Amino acid sequence: MIEYDKLVNSTVRQIKPSGIRRFFDIAHEMEDVISLSVGEPDFHTPWHIREAGIESLEKGRTRYTPNRGFIQLRQEVARFFSRHYGVEYHPENQVLVTVGGSEAIDLCVRSLVNPGEQVLIPQPSFVCYVPIVQMAGGQPVIIETGPENGFKLTAAQLEAKITEKTKLLILPFPNNPTGAVMSRQELGEIAQVVKRRNLLVLSDEIYAALTYSQAGHTAFSALPGMAERTVVVNGFSKAHSMTGWRLGYALGPKEIISLMTKLHQFAIMSAPTTSQYAAIEALKNGDEDIAYMRGQYDMRRRLIVDGLNQMGLRCFQPEGAFYAFPSIKSTGLTSEEFCEKLIYSKRVAVVPGDAFGACGQGFVRISYCYSTKHITEALERIQRFLQEL
Repeated sequence: MIEYDKLVNSTVRQIKPSGIRRFFDIAHEMEDVISLSVGEPDFHTPWHIREAGIESLEKGRTRYTPNRGFIQLRQEVARFFSRHYGVEYHPENQVLVTVGGSEAIDLCVRSLVNPGEQVLIPQPSFVCYVPIVQMAGGQPVIIETGPENGFKLTAAQLEAKITEKTKLLILPFPNNPTGAVMSRQELGEIAQVVKRRNLLVLSDEIYAALTYSQAGHTAFSALPGMAERTVVVNGFSKAHSMTGWRLGYALGPKEIISLMTKLHQFAIMSAPTTSQYAAIEALKNGDEDIAYMRGQYDMRRRLIVDGLNQMGLRCFQPEGAFYAFPSIKSTGLTSEEFCEKLIYSKRVAVVPGDAFGACGQGFVRISYCYSTKHITEALERIQRFLQEL
């Protein structure tokens, strides 16, 4: 009998599966479950975007695209970023179209990190960063954040974790799972440390368009001296409700984008053709779609945060993305116990906070990118669950 454990890649074998997908899978095997576990918008992709994709198929536009993506799409990405965030990128050599934002993150890490070099990762944060760093041979260094500072990274925390081996900082804001957003001033303090300590930055801004404060989103590359040090990752899944189209992009210095493109050529070749035609339409004429969906998420955000606080689950006020991250410490249960008991007894699926890092223990992530009907019913079930504990 073949002993596969001795034959497969030991790094990959030791990586744990995503903690998000477990409760999503359980929910799919049960009836009458309200799943608030996955960050997938409940809106259909806007019709005019779908129509652009359909038209491309009807006209037989089904061939490979250039490795970097259609120049028309890269031009629209550059215009979008200039229009919304005030940063200029050259579409010819500073923009790369990828298969979702996750591929862009992977390409960036593998292009920058040598074996043994350290990557700073604030947590709680999205589940892919640590495994991707490990698979690149890098060393993840965790910076824990908490409700006492609004789940934001501080310059002092960053400074304390930097060593001679530190190469890259991952900035995951607006944040999944907490909804935390960093202001321009707060990011400016981080930028000073980055410049002084000669770091590179991967700024994951996939939720940039879903920022609820009047000040809006600040792109890290918009800060003085940061464009030359930063790779920005964004995409279409969240802001344009295009999760299944699998399309993202990276913007950054041409030298880094060139390396990322080389990896992309060999691993993927090019992003889906149909999706790229749809994305051109999304960037050209989709600003109103974003504004509408952001308004709906904002309404749901207030509904779910107020409901959680009223039932005694203290909830930090999220300022971006579409997640609430309430504390469940008052129940005496671990995050895993809370989620298991809740789904089996009340048929509500949420995600344990420690799926996003050890410092998420005592919290759960609840996605509010679902209808108000689902949210209201879920809140009623959670309240009954708490009363019965």
